Amino acid sequence: MRRLRQHHISLKNALNGLSWAFTTQPNFSVHLTLSSIALLMAWLFRIELTEMLVIIMVIVFGLGAEMINTSIEAMTDLITKEWKQEAKIAKDVAAGMMLLYAIGALMVGIFIFLPHLIKFIG
Repeated sequence: MRRLRQHHISLKNALNGLSWAFTTQPNFSVHLTLSSIALLMAWLFRIELTEMLVIIMVIVFGLGAEMINTSIEAMTDLITKEWKQEAKIAKDVAAGMMLLYAIGALMVGIFIFLPHLIKFIG
């Protein structure tokens, strides 16, 4: 029974974290909006199951990466409010992770959706 309570508390905390990210982080909302557009396009083009799974994985990894980025920024701010080279590195590398993810997600989107768009237009 104690283990079940611990899992319940962990789940509650995780849901609080998702809710906080969604309600306070503009970039998280941008990712959710773009993800919704990608899912709508996937539905409209009736993409294959494997393509849909790739889109879902890209969405989940991207939202997770955004939450890691936010966590790194929050922890860095908790550790120091002053400008320090190490804090800048931590934040810059986390932001770089998000840029790398965004480039990769764009490439995946192009590879999956471009043939469908060409077929739809032509």
